[in-house]
Amino acid sequence: MGRTRKHDAGFTLIELMIVMAIIGILAVVAIPGFKAAIKNAREAALKEDLHILRAAIDSYTMDKQKAPQSLDDLTQDGYIKTIPEDPMTHSNTTWVTDTSDSMHSLDQTDPGIDDIHSGSDETGADGTAYNTW
Repeated sequence: MGRTRKHDAGFTLIELMIVMAIIGILAVVAIPGFKAAIKNAREAALKEDLHILRAAIDSYTMDKQKAPQSLDDLTQDGYIKTIPEDPMTHSNTTWVTDTSDSMHSLDQTDPGIDDIHSGSDETGADGTAYNTW
């Protein structure tokens, strides 16, 4: 009777290196797509927040016959529940407001905030700065 050789159960170093290389390649391919998806989601959230805030500013101005003096006016008078967080700066205090001295309506009695932008200096996927949206 010949001797039989027992093989240890397990992976060889070559097999482990191949698996690690495959995982590395998948990570290199997936991470940029993941980052792009996150950026697209933040940009979509910024556009929606700007739309809501601008609509609230317009509604406040039409209803009160004066523009809001601060974003807090919008929350205190119930036009928005809370000031949303800027998705680019992760803060609700970095919004940049445009204040105009001109009246947008003949019935408007006081000037105030007439537009709002992100406080971020970063550039969007379309090549324009977020603070110009």
